[in-house]
Amino acid sequence: MSEIIVAKFGGSSMADANAMLRSAKVGLDNKANLIVVSATYGTTNQLIELSELAQKGNWTKCESLLDQINEKHYKIAKDLGACEEINSSINNLLNEVKTISKGISLLKECSPKAFDRLQSFGERLSSTLFVKAVQNCTKQTVKFLDAREIISTDDNFSKATPIVSNIESNCKLKLKDCLEGKALYVTQGFIGQSPDGSTTTLGRGGSDYSAALFAEGMSASTLQIWTDVAGIATTDPRIVKEAKPIDVITFQEAAELATFGAKILHPTTLTPALRKNIKVFVGSSYEAQAKGTWIKKECEDRPLIRAMALRNKQCLLTLSTPKMLHAHGFLLEIFKVFNDHKVSIDSITTSEISVAVTLDDATLLNKSLISDLEELANVKIEQDLSMVSLIGNNINHTPNLAAKIFKALGNINVRMICLGASKHNFCFLVDENEGKNAISYLHKEFIS
Repeated sequence: MSEIIVAKFGGSSMADANAMLRSAKVGLDNKANLIVVSATYGTTNQLIELSELAQKGNWTKCESLLDQINEKHYKIAKDLGACEEINSSINNLLNEVKTISKGISLLKECSPKAFDRLQSFGERLSSTLFVKAVQNCTKQTVKFLDAREIISTDDNFSKATPIVSNIESNCKLKLKDCLEGKALYVTQGFIGQSPDGSTTTLGRGGSDYSAALFAEGMSASTLQIWTDVAGIATTDPRIVKEAKPIDVITFQEAAELATFGAKILHPTTLTPALRKNIKVFVGSSYEAQAKGTWIKKECEDRPLIRAMALRNKQCLLTLSTPKMLHAHGFLLEIFKVFNDHKVSIDSITTSEISVAVTLDDATLLNKSLISDLEELANVKIEQDLSMVSLIGNNINHTPNLAAKIFKALGNINVRMICLGASKHNFCFLVDENEGKNAISYLHKEFIS
């Protein structure tokens, strides 16, 4: 085959039978060889809630939630005219959800291993149903693929790390019909399998990442990400109504946008695509004819400011101690604490006796992290902040840019600035209640 195309459809594209049929047609019209799907809209949240209720021993509420999940998937099956085989598969999967939930309820404990297995049913149910949706729209051979046969991972449950070399060999071994164009395969995002055969997950939003891993393993020419939004915009249109669609963007710019708050892509999605130089298209399954956005290694148009992103619920940790003055090894000790707790730092600045780092607010729930840091330095915590990021090109070599940014912000106080690490990004913290205003002012200055 000259071209191999992997297409991924998100939860909103799996919302009901009509959405599935529409998505199936989009996948077929765009010549997809393998389609990766998320759970039906809202199901992953329901499964997480189910685990929480079960741990509390609240079986009455669990049964109510199980009924909602069952009703949703049985209705889609009925609306699609599912055959006995598919209905039986759906029934077996839903029964297993109940069995696992009952076990969690009896133990009043949900291990990471059980939690990943429970979450996996969202994608396993939707993909089973989506096979029928695609079959309703084509006469070509459509096959169901269990992603766990391909996506090999370690056993770090809930945030498993893919074993890329295994994935590539699995694709060559088990996707021969797909690679030769003899069949269209439907599979799941988000889930994988550890070396001992346990079900793992790649973390929330991991379906995009799964699709990219499949594309890399198959040496695909194109990865299509179909969502409910027609491509990437210069900022969130809910914040700035004048936000403009972006036709083409580089991998570096898109990666910065995803990392610093743009919701349309999972931050890890682009890494596998970049490794194999696979073009990525982002479009809407609801507006398939819209232009969408292409993400490529290079593009001709390289504006100073391409887009901007807002990331809420940030906190600033400032660690201060005179021990840092003219001392070596102190940063190593600090980073070792973060490493031991498996906490990722977003941005960092330093002075002679202080280090300031930004983290998600949720990290503060890790009391032992803060305790370990306090053994090294005085720790000051500031919460309810937002990270504002300007994404573009040659940012760290453009004179007068900072002056224009701060003039546009007016009276908004900037808490921390991070500039210089990347020529594609200028980011800073503001109070959370000023975040949207900051984006609006900056968009007006640099883009609108």
